[in-house]
Amino acid sequence: MSAPVRVGVVGFGYWGPNVVRNLDRLSDAEIVAAVDTDERNLARFAELYPYAEVTTDLDAMLARDDIAAVFVVTSAPSHFAIASKVIAAGKHCFVEKPLALTSHDAERLVMAAKDAGVALMVGHLMVYHSAIEWIKQCIDSGELGELLYLYMQRLNLGKVRTEENAFWSLAPHDVSIALYLLGENPDYVSANGAAYVTDGVQDTVFANLHFPSGRMANIHVSWLDPHKVRKLTVVGTRKMLVFDDMQATEKIWIYDRGLGEPESAMAYGEDLTLRFGDINVPWVPMKEPLSIELQHFLDCCRNGEAPKSDGRAGLSVVRVLEAVDESMRGFGTPVSTKMEV
Repeated sequence: MSAPVRVGVVGFGYWGPNVVRNLDRLSDAEIVAAVDTDERNLARFAELYPYAEVTTDLDAMLARDDIAAVFVVTSAPSHFAIASKVIAAGKHCFVEKPLALTSHDAERLVMAAKDAGVALMVGHLMVYHSAIEWIKQCIDSGELGELLYLYMQRLNLGKVRTEENAFWSLAPHDVSIALYLLGENPDYVSANGAAYVTDGVQDTVFANLHFPSGRMANIHVSWLDPHKVRKLTVVGTRKMLVFDDMQATEKIWIYDRGLGEPESAMAYGEDLTLRFGDINVPWVPMKEPLSIELQHFLDCCRNGEAPKSDGRAGLSVVRVLEAVDESMRGFGTPVSTKMEV
């Protein structure tokens, strides 16, 4: 057995405790240090994990030769500055989503990690969800036929933020899912949103992603909805699939439905035939996505392989988020999402 990967953690606020708890359970990781600017967070960390060093000095932690990888679990505005330091120190770097607040900064991180020869991974948690991985395999197998389009809803009557709009807050999950399932990046997006609560901060957004293949993805996010919804619908030429993450067990439903095959050329005005077949609810064993995600990063630190949600994937998502903002400012004007790297 190889020795555990010795890691440091930056940030023990909102999401940090979840990351550290899962790291602590992995035999392949050894947490040796934690950094936070809030002394109360550090005190809480020290109480739970007394074997690790705590400090407010990021540079001091990065100067340690015994730390191979660092997990950046801070607020989004600080991701670029902290990740830049981690990469410059020659450490493998895990950054929570989004990778950065601009595609320019995200691209700089991608290039810096490449030049430094270190792994850069973004916390696109949902692409490590057991159900999403099962759906990806189902799509790739051809069971659904040719994939036509998909749409997602992430809705809730929940906390309305003022520092970021609903798309930046909620949709990175859905954008990463769409790009992963379709296996391509969009060529342009269009979006409309409304700021009903805080002026200038859209709490409801409808976005359309168009892909070079002609396929589409629609994403609807909102903090103002009577239902808590986490749903994905995938439409293929042979079958259709629905993933409802709010269901405890029966999360995936496959509908053997679609357009029927005409026996001969139809006359003008003749209706297309519809096919209604069986409904299948496959059993998909569920595992903790965060644990799978963190183990994947540790594996990549060891074997030198590119993470599934690497820096380029993070850059692609940021470019979509950025373009959605631009499109909303233009009242739905299509915005190109093509990247140079």
